[in-house]
Amino acid sequence: MKFIGAGARPGRPQVDHDLVFTIPNLLTVVRFMGVPLFMWLVLAQKEYGAGVIVLAVMAGTDWIDGYIARRFDQASRLGRVLDPIADRLALLAVACTLVIAGVVHWLYLAALVVPDAVLLALTLSFFRGHPDLPVSVVGKVRTGLLLLGTPLLVLSRLDTGVSDQLFIAAWVVLGLGLIGHWVAAYNYFWAILRKGRELKQHDGGNG
Repeated sequence: MKFIGAGARPGRPQVDHDLVFTIPNLLTVVRFMGVPLFMWLVLAQKEYGAGVIVLAVMAGTDWIDGYIARRFDQASRLGRVLDPIADRLALLAVACTLVIAGVVHWLYLAALVVPDAVLLALTLSFFRGHPDLPVSVVGKVRTGLLLLGTPLLVLSRLDTGVSDQLFIAAWVVLGLGLIGHWVAAYNYFWAILRKGRELKQHDGGNG
C-alpha cells in the first residue's frame, strides 16, 4: 500500500470542490487542536508519554485526511490551503514547545523557521494570499519524517531502557527531515518566483 497519494483513483482526476464542512477539513481542525494539548502536557504536566500519543494522533490525521479526500472525492480548495498551513504551524509550535522544555536546541527551531520566513516574505511580495502551489513529493516526505522523528525524540525522554537508541534514531530521522525541509523550500522558492513573474507579466499585458 502506498503512503504518498494513497486513496487516489487511477484515471480519475482529482477536483478541488468549494466545500467547507468535510471530514478531511474536520481532521485538519483536530490537528490544530492537538497543538495546545501537546504544549500543556509537555510544559505544564511533564507528561511526555501522553504527549507522544497526541503527536501520533496528529500524524495519523495528516495521512488519513489526505486519503479520505482522494478516496471519497472530498478534496476542497479550503483543504488544499488549510492542510499545509496546519502541518507547518503544528511543526513549529511543537518545536517551540520542545525548545522551552529543553528537549531540543533553539537551532533546530531556527532550521525550521528560516526557510518558512523566506517563503512567506516572497509569497507576500507576489501574492495577496496563498500562492496555491501543489505540495511536492519532497514536501510530503519531509513532513512525514518530521512527524515521525518528533515523537521518537519525546519518547527518548522516558525511562524505557532504550532511550539512547531512540535519541539516535530520532535525530537520524529529524536530520533527514530537515534536509528535506530545505530542499522543499528551495524548490518552492523558485516555483513562487516563476508563478509570481508570470502573474506580473500577465497583469502587465492586460494593463
